[in-house]
Amino acid sequence: MDVAHSAALFLHILGAAALVGGWFATYRRPTVLQVQLWGAWVQLVTGVLLVGLIEMGEDGHVNNVKITVKLVVLVGALVAAILGRRKVKAGQEVSVGLAHAVGGLALLNIAIAVFW
Repeated sequence: MDVAHSAALFLHILGAAALVGGWFATYRRPTVLQVQLWGAWVQLVTGVLLVGLIEMGEDGHVNNVKITVKLVVLVGALVAAILGRRKVKAGQEVSVGLAHAVGGLALLNIAIAVFW
């Protein structure tokens, strides 16, 4: 179980890095990169997996309120990333607010994980 938990946590952190890293890379010319969309999906899948692994483990307890808040914030970032990528594929300009929402919500999610 430790190997599965460590692997899921590693991928979860990589997903966060893709979201925030893509945001930092395009900060001056805001857009939504494909890697940010992948990162959001990775965060969602590995986050659900991590909660399941923790619930099945010996500790078996997670802070459900915190997990719910993190899930809502992540879904917001995922929706913003999906909308942004659709605009990019259609050849339209991604609004600054939409592009910054992806990275900002990802950063907020990291802050919730660390400080809550």
